[in-house]
Amino acid sequence: MVLFATAAVAPLVLLLLGVAAGGVWALAGLAYMAGLTALLDHLIRRTAPDALEGAEFPAADPLLAVIGLGHLLAFPLAVWAIAGDSGLPLWVRGLLFLGFGQFFGQVSNPAAHELIHRGQRGLFRLGAAVYITLLNGHHTSAHRLVHHRHVATPEDPNSALAGESFYHFLPRAYLGSFRAGKRAEDTRRAQRGKGPHPYAVYLGGQALCLGLGFFLAGWAGVAVWATLAAYATVQLMLSDYVQHYGLRRARLADGRYAPVDDRHSWNAPHWFSSGVMLNAPRHSDHHAHPARPYPALRLPAPGQAPWLPYSLPVCAALALVPRLWRRVMDPRLARWAEPAE
Repeated sequence: MVLFATAAVAPLVLLLLGVAAGGVWALAGLAYMAGLTALLDHLIRRTAPDALEGAEFPAADPLLAVIGLGHLLAFPLAVWAIAGDSGLPLWVRGLLFLGFGQFFGQVSNPAAHELIHRGQRGLFRLGAAVYITLLNGHHTSAHRLVHHRHVATPEDPNSALAGESFYHFLPRAYLGSFRAGKRAEDTRRAQRGKGPHPYAVYLGGQALCLGLGFFLAGWAGVAVWATLAAYATVQLMLSDYVQHYGLRRARLADGRYAPVDDRHSWNAPHWFSSGVMLNAPRHSDHHAHPARPYPALRLPAPGQAPWLPYSLPVCAALALVPRLWRRVMDPRLARWAEPAE
């Protein structure tokens, strides 16, 4: 838990100091997210050990709450600092945009992801609120009701096809998950018929967020809120693209798909980015046990599940160059492309 708390919260502290005290701190926050994480992963070849089976982590959920609440405070502050009357020079505003954008994409997103898998209503709502500030509220529904059920099949918009570039995947997955999540919520609402439609909550909350951006800095605040949210959401979509690239479940004789197992997600063992991203790179175990606390997620053996050649953030950067991505990944995918009989 010390690694998770230190690695995930430190960049937010640096960026908030950047808002208060200027450029050196903003630069340090960006350098932490953009360079230090990958550097430590690849200079110190270390894999954090698996937790003991049945181990409990009482501090896991409070840390998620701290990150989630910190995000809700930091996002409007970042919009004001970048677009509003903060008195900061243009170059510092640029550093803050990049630094906060990477924090929201690589720390806030994994924290919200964990929160929406928690059983406590307050934690779940906090996770949904984080996604709403990122103008991606529908992910709360689509991830739980569509992605986890249909992962590695054509029914999941967020499972990338072999050979598909990220630039083709991005609009297909974003719009597809919006529609699929709404269909799933429509079905649930028809069965239960209680309370407001979740999509009304998501869209209404997102409109209020943009209204807050206007209050903080006029139309510039609206533009910065939207672009910061888009920057963070692109990083979430990159993570989905990388972690499921090309992997497919077999179709069984009865028409159903084979059960989800370790071979249907790409994993990464790198210690520091796992700390920053709350063990998101241990993706196979998350799909097998969605409610398992993130410190308890286990890393499958290399021969049991696909492993990425580099850390998740580095592979996400590679995915932005489709030819290079396919050159690195397609030979590795060939081993896993056909599910085992």
